Amino acid sequence: MPSDSRYARQSVLPEIGPEGQAKIAAAKILCIGAGGLGCPALLYLAAAGVGQIGIVDFDTVEESNLQRQTLFTMDQIGCKKAEAAKERLSALNPEIIIEAFAEELTDTNAVTLFDAYDIVIDGTDNFATKFLINDAALKTGTPFIYGSILGFDGQLSVFNLHNGPCYRCLFPEPPSTYIPNCAQAGVIGAVAGMIGTAQAMEALKIVLGHPDLPPLSGKLWTINLRTMENRLLVLPKDLDCPLCSCKREEITLKYSSPVCGIIPEVTPTQACERCEKDNALLVDVRETEEWDAGHIEGARHIPLSALAQGLRPDLPDDCEIILYCQKGLRGQQATQILRAQGCLNISNMQGGYALWLDEKPDDR
Repeated sequence: MPSDSRYARQSVLPEIGPEGQAKIAAAKILCIGAGGLGCPALLYLAAAGVGQIGIVDFDTVEESNLQRQTLFTMDQIGCKKAEAAKERLSALNPEIIIEAFAEELTDTNAVTLFDAYDIVIDGTDNFATKFLINDAALKTGTPFIYGSILGFDGQLSVFNLHNGPCYRCLFPEPPSTYIPNCAQAGVIGAVAGMIGTAQAMEALKIVLGHPDLPPLSGKLWTINLRTMENRLLVLPKDLDCPLCSCKREEITLKYSSPVCGIIPEVTPTQACERCEKDNALLVDVRETEEWDAGHIEGARHIPLSALAQGLRPDLPDDCEIILYCQKGLRGQQATQILRAQGCLNISNMQGGYALWLDEKPDDR
């Protein structure tokens, strides 16, 4: 099918036309994360004819992703997300260039990646990577489109565009308290679809540069899909922002999360197998009354409440530490606390004790 037919429905718009379509074809857009936000953003950017798209994601496709990550299918479970996304997008639009980077975004590769693209889309779900994206975008002079989702809520903004505010104007530093991500607190797939699609639209608006299509720079759009209430907030540039106010060459990238904020997880079956081989220790982080009501044999009891109050337990460093709570969320919290204490060979058991009971009914 000829290109003029493929893009006819959008190029007929007066804000786009043949000239705008040529701009889209010449654009280079990098998406960090091929998850709930990245999938819809990538789909619509590829469909619109963006000439070059980069995908950065070191993760693999899991069945739990399919509820909201609509690029993937059952037969791609276990595949690298970046490669799987490239395959699907290439099938959708073979006329464009798609690059897959099946690697973690770090302070050592961010600048090189960003330098090769015009715009960066934030498809991540953790603060560490969002701050890295912002700082690398400032250092390279690259605008980035921020998106955030949790539960029924979504946020959207454009940072680092035409001397506008940056992400640190909104959040100067990463939060010191624990904040769950989508995997821990949950999210409706349609929320991810709405925000990710809006991110694609903001990217196209920047590419087109039409006066009747102003990007969302200097504003923060929030929406609650439970009530369909939305707000458009003014987000001024912070004149005291530590990054906005300094020169690009003075910006130093700092990134401490070894896995982009994602906590390794194992299934109850995997946890039992590793413990049977004597190369893992189970730690129950529930409270005492929960422990007394029933726990996994051989586990050690270290309540989350004690960790939150500063307890530094003496844990072996020659085996994997596998934490579990009742359903998984508190295990994530405890994992982050212990990793901050220097315990890095640690993971969380998916579904917690409740799922373990379902999978191991004879061992109660």
